[in-house]
Amino acid sequence: MAPNPLGCADAADCIELWQGAIEGLIEGVLVVEPRALRIVAANRVAAELHGREVRQLIGQRVIDLADVPEDLIFWEEVAAGRAQDLHSETMVRRPDGTLVNVQRRISQVRCRHHITYYFVGFCDQSDRQAAETELEKLVAELRATLESTADGILVADLEGGIRGFNQRFAELWALPESLLTERNDASVHAWMADQVLDADAYAGRLAAILGDPLREATDIIGLSIGRVLERVTLPQFARGNPIGRVYSFRDITQRLADEKRLKLASRVFDASLDAIMITGPDFRVQAANPACERLTGFAAAELSGHPLERLQPLIGELALNLELDRAFERDGFWQGETEQRTKDGRAIPCLVSLVRVAGSDGEPANYVGFTKDLSETVAARQRIEQLAYTDALTGLPNRAQLSERIEFAISLARRERSHFAVLFIDLDRFKQINDSLGHVFGDQVLIEVARRITCTLRRVDTTARLGGDEFVLLLHQSDGAGAETIARRLLEAMSRPFEIKDMKFSLGCSIGVAIYPEDGETLDDLIKNADSAMYHVKERGRGDFRFYRRQMNFDLLTRVKTEHALREALDHQRIHLAYQPQLDLRSGQLIGAEALLRWTDPTMGAVSPAQFIPIAEETGFIIPLGAWVLREVLRQGEAWNARGMRLTLSINVSAVQFHHAGFVDSLVALLGASTLPPGQIELELTESILIQHVDDTLVRLKALADLGVKLAIDDFGTGYSSLGYLKRFPLHKLKIDQSFVRDIPDDDSDAAIATAVINLAHSLNLRVIAEGVENERQRQFLLDAGCDEYQGYLCSPAVAPEAFVSLCERLL
Repeated sequence: MAPNPLGCADAADCIELWQGAIEGLIEGVLVVEPRALRIVAANRVAAELHGREVRQLIGQRVIDLADVPEDLIFWEEVAAGRAQDLHSETMVRRPDGTLVNVQRRISQVRCRHHITYYFVGFCDQSDRQAAETELEKLVAELRATLESTADGILVADLEGGIRGFNQRFAELWALPESLLTERNDASVHAWMADQVLDADAYAGRLAAILGDPLREATDIIGLSIGRVLERVTLPQFARGNPIGRVYSFRDITQRLADEKRLKLASRVFDASLDAIMITGPDFRVQAANPACERLTGFAAAELSGHPLERLQPLIGELALNLELDRAFERDGFWQGETEQRTKDGRAIPCLVSLVRVAGSDGEPANYVGFTKDLSETVAARQRIEQLAYTDALTGLPNRAQLSERIEFAISLARRERSHFAVLFIDLDRFKQINDSLGHVFGDQVLIEVARRITCTLRRVDTTARLGGDEFVLLLHQSDGAGAETIARRLLEAMSRPFEIKDMKFSLGCSIGVAIYPEDGETLDDLIKNADSAMYHVKERGRGDFRFYRRQMNFDLLTRVKTEHALREALDHQRIHLAYQPQLDLRSGQLIGAEALLRWTDPTMGAVSPAQFIPIAEETGFIIPLGAWVLREVLRQGEAWNARGMRLTLSINVSAVQFHHAGFVDSLVALLGASTLPPGQIELELTESILIQHVDDTLVRLKALADLGVKLAIDDFGTGYSSLGYLKRFPLHKLKIDQSFVRDIPDDDSDAAIATAVINLAHSLNLRVIAEGVENERQRQFLLDAGCDEYQGYLCSPAVAPEAFVSLCERLL
């Protein structure tokens, strides 16, 4: 036996060699046998990724480890012999339910003797995804910070890397245009270092700040362009941990000049925007400027003689522990944040700079206090926190805050072995309101919806807005009965009329419910499954709630697979048309045929049109599918005409296809390129087509009638029947649905309905055809009732074109 490419005598030797070879790889590797889809070799990294031992993986079916539709479909394609390679990001679920993001590559490897295996390589992407998520949060915080102040702002990380700065910062430092249009941190820092007067002191101070993540500092920086800046340095926090720094720069050139001339220039003192108090060496107030009067509410005369600690208690505390003395000895000033007491008892957060002024003898003669109101800064910090964790429109928690609360609820439920519920709410027909009345009106609707939802819940529950008209509710320690109670309350609350800007309207919602841990043990699973349950409510008429069932995700997967297979079927000619004869009831003559779609899939077998037509309509694939049917029927009609078989060919037209903008034009083009007379084409339309967009429908029908195409109503009486459209529209024929034909003449009600339809059609000069005729008694009843045509198994089921020719020769 010749050795295979790996130097092995047979498959077993290959597997043993692969097991040894892949064990040393840093990637997780599985080797899969393609027929049974079982794992024949695995290394330790792959086992750790899957939360299992290597021996537990060997022999396991790889499809049992697949957790996303893409993987399931791929391995099914492998089993069918159609798949080759796959490279994408996916999810690996461990036995404890946790999901691991991985980059996965599947490659087909052929050995000698035509032995084929699939190599599956995994790289853990969890760290990268976590880093990207953290970066998004930091960017949001930075953006809010930059927009919250009129000062020059520079935001940096703990290593000094620049996250962003505002326009005022660029103006203060006179940054050139080139540094504003490209990202170059080193160049910005170098530019700033070149602009300062004392480069060594600037560099030393900056190094000290960077060396202490929690340091709060204020510096005065002189620039070579003659500008003096006050730099306030504050650590930036996220969830209690320092993540960077915010440098605030204010131009204090004029203020410092005013301070130097304080005793001689009282007008400068009075004009200062900062509150200034001058004290004696005993810290008792001697003078206060108007800004101080405005800030504190005290007149200058009321402040005179009082100790400074009466207004700023922290100053007195600092004096006791000698921190002030140490700061004055070291820097000549002290600066810090404290509270400014006002006359009405309020406490205002302030930044206080206390400067010691020495007398001629070198001893302290005065202290000058500069007080800056930090109310806006504190509010900005709170606003940053609010923007990071709340929805800007409704004020509700956003996805980030919801994630934290659900994670907490999961931890609590695991510890106490309890339940909680997640509800996914989507408003019904909100898009119509938003599109017709505008986004401003839509925002007001969302605010009112948020209010109603919040009023329905307990204080311990959480309402979050994910975006658009989607809301998620977290019901703490709630089981299925509790979730149902809340869901019904929500439906009742949303059913009450809305009134916004003098406009009254109704607005419903659809609700999906998932219960922990039955319907998911992770945040993503709970929200995904609640969303899936909500989607099923939408499919079944809206305005209700539904609990999640595992079958829902299977149904969605089946729909995805069916859609994909349907598209492939059209490309690979697995879809064909069958034709069912239509006969004249009186003469028995063959007068036409109805074209019916048939699909046989290699995997699913024969697929019913009732299964794939709705999916084609929902995805829009009905447009190319319907166009193919029209072309195929015209081609078949031409071929039969050439053989002397001149028949009317009936084609079913979907509502989606009929209302498509190019339907009439495409039909005109097809008829123009065909030798088949338009009069041999009969389009069968459902009643739902006729009641939607009536004016536009009438224009389209008249255009089709002008072409010479015949128009029939399919399944008459099963939809929203209206005598109005029978009179207005250029119709040719009514078709009695087989549900009314099946039990005649024994069922009196069906017999009465069939007779009524026939009489109604004849009174409007329309022909009538009955479908589903299976026996002679049904045919005779319809003949006696005056029906014109019939089709059904009594004559023949729908057959392939070749069989139809033989049938035609027998009937003609």
